[in-house]
Amino acid sequence: MPTRDSAPIGSPCWVDLWTSDVEGSRKFYGDLFGWESQEPNPDFGGYFMFTRNGVPTAGAMGDMGDMPANNAWKIYLDTDDIAKTLHAAEAESAQVISPSMAVADLGSQAVLIDPTGAHLGAWQPGTFPGFTVLGEHGAPSWFELLTRDHATAVAFYRSVFHWDTNTVADSDEFRYTTMRDPGGDGELAGIMDATTFLPDGVSAHWSVYWGVDDADTAVGKVKALGGSVVTDAEDTPYGRMATVADPAGAQFKLHMPNQ
Repeated sequence: MPTRDSAPIGSPCWVDLWTSDVEGSRKFYGDLFGWESQEPNPDFGGYFMFTRNGVPTAGAMGDMGDMPANNAWKIYLDTDDIAKTLHAAEAESAQVISPSMAVADLGSQAVLIDPTGAHLGAWQPGTFPGFTVLGEHGAPSWFELLTRDHATAVAFYRSVFHWDTNTVADSDEFRYTTMRDPGGDGELAGIMDATTFLPDGVSAHWSVYWGVDDADTAVGKVKALGGSVVTDAEDTPYGRMATVADPAGAQFKLHMPNQ
């Protein structure tokens, strides 16, 4: 399965969960994916790591003081110069909601809202590159932005995060663009035009797909663990997929690749 020492510039390199139920999330994802939960670190506001076979795969934290958790997963994109990235993002009409902050010697992070309304993080690695295993059961498998303004999103990620893009489809029925791996090894993330199906009141957002060995079994386990099913498992040209939510309401996707 794919492993790497570092993420290509501009690509998803980390994900974390802001949850209103820390202990419930530790149990849910442990039972679902076999993740281990590290102890919350008081020096980092109670932030903790989910690991898989001892390797970091995601982060999580609970309410931050008077700020209740929004029960959502956030995707971070890799940058080699976070100050320059944030300056470019603001020039392209993004909103920086959490300026660059050093996280010990691990790296520097920031949080922004892209011009189409989607929250995301930026991460400039220090000693910590983010996740290093992809495509296995319980590891990240794909990342996708759903937006009502596809053209603006594509231009933003090309300009600010230096994406080399590939137009997969460009019709009113299906409009999709991917980020090519600059190393020539496939594609790393996608942008979908969700104009026709994103519900009213739901803003543009990034989604993480977690790899599973069997999508139907995983969906059944989500329900048994107190989670919910948003879209049941279905076959697609890219594998069998489902959209689910943990018991606190954080949505994510399951992906079983085609054999």
